[in-house]
Amino acid sequence: MRMRFCLFSMVIFLLAALAACSRTYTGSSTAIPRLQKQGTATQLMVDGKPFLVLGAELHNSSASNLAYLKPVWPRLKAMRINTVLTPVYWEFLEPKEGQFDFTLVDGQIREARSHDLRLVFLWFGSWKNSMSSYVPDWVKTNQERFPRAQDKDGQGIEALSTLSAANRDADAKAFAALMRHIREADTQRRVIMIQVENEVGRMGDTRDRSEAANKAFEGPVPKELLDYLSSHKDTLYPGLRKAWEAAGSRTSGTWEQVLGKGARTEESFMAWNYATYLNQVAAAGKAEYPLPMFVNAFPSASGREPGMYPSGGPVPEVADIWKAGAPAIDILTPNSYDPNVVDLWARYHTSNNPLFVPEIGAPAGAHSVFYALGQHEALGFSPFAIDSLAMPSGPETPGGPVALPIARSYAILEQLAPLILENQGKGKLAGALVSPDDPPQRVPLGNYVLEVSYARMRRPPLPAPPKPAGGGPPAMPAPAPATVPAGGFPGGAQAAERAGALFISLGPDEYIAAGSGPVSVTFAPSTPGPPRAGILSIDEGAYAGGRWIPGRRLNGDENGQGQFLRLSGPAARNGSILRVKLYRYR
Repeated sequence: MRMRFCLFSMVIFLLAALAACSRTYTGSSTAIPRLQKQGTATQLMVDGKPFLVLGAELHNSSASNLAYLKPVWPRLKAMRINTVLTPVYWEFLEPKEGQFDFTLVDGQIREARSHDLRLVFLWFGSWKNSMSSYVPDWVKTNQERFPRAQDKDGQGIEALSTLSAANRDADAKAFAALMRHIREADTQRRVIMIQVENEVGRMGDTRDRSEAANKAFEGPVPKELLDYLSSHKDTLYPGLRKAWEAAGSRTSGTWEQVLGKGARTEESFMAWNYATYLNQVAAAGKAEYPLPMFVNAFPSASGREPGMYPSGGPVPEVADIWKAGAPAIDILTPNSYDPNVVDLWARYHTSNNPLFVPEIGAPAGAHSVFYALGQHEALGFSPFAIDSLAMPSGPETPGGPVALPIARSYAILEQLAPLILENQGKGKLAGALVSPDDPPQRVPLGNYVLEVSYARMRRPPLPAPPKPAGGGPPAMPAPAPATVPAGGFPGGAQAAERAGALFISLGPDEYIAAGSGPVSVTFAPSTPGPPRAGILSIDEGAYAGGRWIPGRRLNGDENGQGQFLRLSGPAARNGSILRVKLYRYR
């Protein structure tokens, strides 16, 4: 009897657990996408396995019409894109308060399933590019209930106030409904991440000037933030720490008493208000379906003051405030249109914030993706406005969309993705981004230092003509050698302005190299032993099903008689992967 009772209890327990799983995540036994650490890296787990986002983002309004997107989906798939970043608009989702319409959401999930693509939904809720242009009509037209931020003249602006519980709760309710519906409708887990809002911040001023905002700014800094500053003192962003210490490292006081007067303090105030607002929105969504969630930033840059970019958005200067105020947000991400992505990505990639690039221009993305994945072990990458290139009416490209530079880069990375994911967080990846004017970059990896430079091919100088016999007129000087880009095109104007490369250490003396643009690499030993490095072999090849398939061997003239490796040179097939083996000698 006791055994029967125990078995009965066990059955009841299992049935209850299955019912809870069914209630919480209806219709699928597939693991929910999540973030997981591997060594020093953070990986996105999809279907229980690490996943590398080779993504692309649609134009802001493209997802408002399913028929408009119909011809785009197969072209995105042909471009080796595996994930589409696409908006969900509050105004379409909840056209009347409390009445939800998921037509656009379901249509995109259906197309993603049909074309074996993943989705990252971008929630255009309270703000998009700092403004509130995608909120429903019933929010826009009721400013007493849903107040707006105000300027210095007391005039309302086209942006909801962060200081309104009504604004926040209405957004959170709609977002929770979205996440609940995704949980129920997306049975194959096509949706793998969520962006909460878009480029939030106060544009054109450092902070909201409404009565509620003024009162909060003149009031005490929340204890939760002060506790965070105290407990993370040694790792705070240098500018924030300096301001706090200059004011006496206070543990109580108003914003100006704690951080001093100025634009940075007002930015910090706005950061706290945006972060806590978005935290409640994200938390409401995660209570329904806990997908990984991120926010994106219109980043600060040298010479820009708060307000010249959205003040209070998740930029590095206030990242600590976002981490304190928005624990439900998993990643702070940069939109990467500034040419200096090397500095930008270094500021975003920290021990508690992996790099994900949700927006970048497609031309720059073709080469910088190799740097992001190699040097920063990024979760993924996504050029913006991809439908401009993928639409049948888009710019003519010989060979079609598959011949676009970003498509060629993704074709390489699709092959390398298993190897990249296997080696993330283990000190076996590196990257480089070079331009014609850069000095060679020294990239330590494994037992060697890789010296990486932008490769310029030149014709050898012509021999000087013989002197004329009999004292005739002086011979004309030999013409200067003409510059020929490494791709073999005549004329320097067609040469890429930048080139990017990814390196993977396979063993003590072996590397994989891949990239976009003309890159030259030499090797120098960094461990005890013979001081010089030679090239045993360079094989061009491909990966299929995780297995290396060698092609041509590029030795002799193709490697400078054992002196260097060259990507995208005249002898290297465009889009090839190179496997190099080294040896050492005196």
